[in-house]
Amino acid sequence: MAIKIVELNHCAISVPNLEESLTWYKEKFGFTVIDRSEIPGANIKVAHMQGVGFILEIFEAAGAAPLPEDRRYPNRDLKTHGHKHFSLGVTDARKAAQELEAMGVEIAMVAEVDGTYGVFIRDNAGNLIEIFQVEN
Repeated sequence: MAIKIVELNHCAISVPNLEESLTWYKEKFGFTVIDRSEIPGANIKVAHMQGVGFILEIFEAAGAAPLPEDRRYPNRDLKTHGHKHFSLGVTDARKAAQELEAMGVEIAMVAEVDGTYGVFIRDNAGNLIEIFQVEN
């Protein structure tokens, strides 16, 4: 028997600079910091940001390995096991893509699936994010 899931609670990413990422997610998507802490004895900082309907958990670990180059490209990333991206739904993905580009965000790939438009972008640390059109 399957367990009952009641919500998507959070998505976690690792970044090289926590402060820069907090600013990036606030400026690009309006996320707000809800708490900050450190993992004792591990030299890891963590912050939680409130998104729409979920929390983004962001880690900065001293000495962490950088994101491999292949993980920065959606189709190449599919050839590596593991988490791929998280997706943010918007009512007008073309407009959102234009606004993000105007803010200096690079479009990694355009993705049209069954006539529905979306794009993949990279955050300031190279993590992939899908911006996908949803019904309002």
